[in-house]
Amino acid sequence: MSQKRPFITLNQAQDILADVPTPFHLYDEKGIRENARRVNQAFAWNKGFKEYFAVKATPNPYLLSILREEGCGVDCSSYTELQLSEACGFAGSEIMFSSNDTPAEDMKKAYDLGAFINLDDLTHVDFLAKVAGVPKTVFCRYNPGGTFDLGNGIMDNPGDAKYGMTENQMAEAYTRLMAMGAEEFGIHAFLASNTVTDDYYPELAGILFELAVRLHKRTGAKIKYINLSGGVGIAYRPEQRENDILAIGEGVRKKFEEILVPEGMGDIAIFTEMGRFMLAPYGCLVTTAIHEKHIYKEYIGVDACAANLMRPAMYGSYHHITVLGKEDAPCDHKYDVTGGLCENNDKFAIDRMLPQIDKGDILVIHDTGAHGFSMGYNYNGKLRSAEVLLKEDGSHQLIRRAETPADYFATLDCTPYYKKLKL
Repeated sequence: MSQKRPFITLNQAQDILADVPTPFHLYDEKGIRENARRVNQAFAWNKGFKEYFAVKATPNPYLLSILREEGCGVDCSSYTELQLSEACGFAGSEIMFSSNDTPAEDMKKAYDLGAFINLDDLTHVDFLAKVAGVPKTVFCRYNPGGTFDLGNGIMDNPGDAKYGMTENQMAEAYTRLMAMGAEEFGIHAFLASNTVTDDYYPELAGILFELAVRLHKRTGAKIKYINLSGGVGIAYRPEQRENDILAIGEGVRKKFEEILVPEGMGDIAIFTEMGRFMLAPYGCLVTTAIHEKHIYKEYIGVDACAANLMRPAMYGSYHHITVLGKEDAPCDHKYDVTGGLCENNDKFAIDRMLPQIDKGDILVIHDTGAHGFSMGYNYNGKLRSAEVLLKEDGSHQLIRRAETPADYFATLDCTPYYKKLKL
């Protein structure tokens, strides 16, 4: 069986464990910075290019600050994500606000920060004007309907998605927004998730570039920005081929030269909003084997659970597992690797071939740098874990402490029970 190598060694993990007990999410600063530079290199041909990291994927200020230092902006979808981004120094056009079913206070906050605002629905035109105002630049989100097919199979079903507008609605939105004072426009779309193919972005770019030409001719709107959003995935499984971001960028460039440049629209800036591709491979969940069970199957119980990493329980998603110190040992034992929630789907792996695992072994669950910690929750009274940064010089830094019972019970401070808790 193919294997992945973690970015941390057993000795490094033991050094961190002297300060921070498992479970914790660990992030690789060196890998994050190198990947951000590759993305910027891939789209350097476009003068206005900017990656707007999806804050929802990993909302930690230390990581956001690293990405800001590498020239990235942020994609926010809620009031608190806007607050966090503001605290990290992001402002104005460094922020993209893309949301749906948006509360008025969220829209007003985005407007006050000078963020690029991306409208999800035609009715949001009047909503924006009413609760905030109409800025000079406005984005609208496109949904082409139907299915999205790359020729090698259906990638996703935009027609079933709640996001975005039809082309006719976008034309009406642009026309009405121009009448309200908007001067420049952007197009945004998200048609598929976690694609592992170099063809997705170029195919999507072609669709949006042609849409931009049609909308410009139809409405006269000055389209200055096209946001390809996210959807570029990673190779969660060791046998999968990884996306080549340089090839992806080149594919988008060819579509740009083929479609936009002949129409005199070669000044359009390209944006991306990748969360998973930017951070997922550069994070892992570090956990300790604390129990074993031998019934109809062989089980290894760890001190992490689905409250720390929800994806396997929620989607049946694969995350590779390495037993530190046993990287080269034969994978000749079949285990279910489980957490302690009172739910039978609380399993990080099912029938997974791994080396023999003993109590006290340290396990690395790979590719949790995006949609890992951020999807955590408190079911069964489980507490969210710490987050740790493995710095470029090999040292480590606690960038979020683990929750305590006092944190869990904090919102009961309005009740008489709070004083009875032994915190």
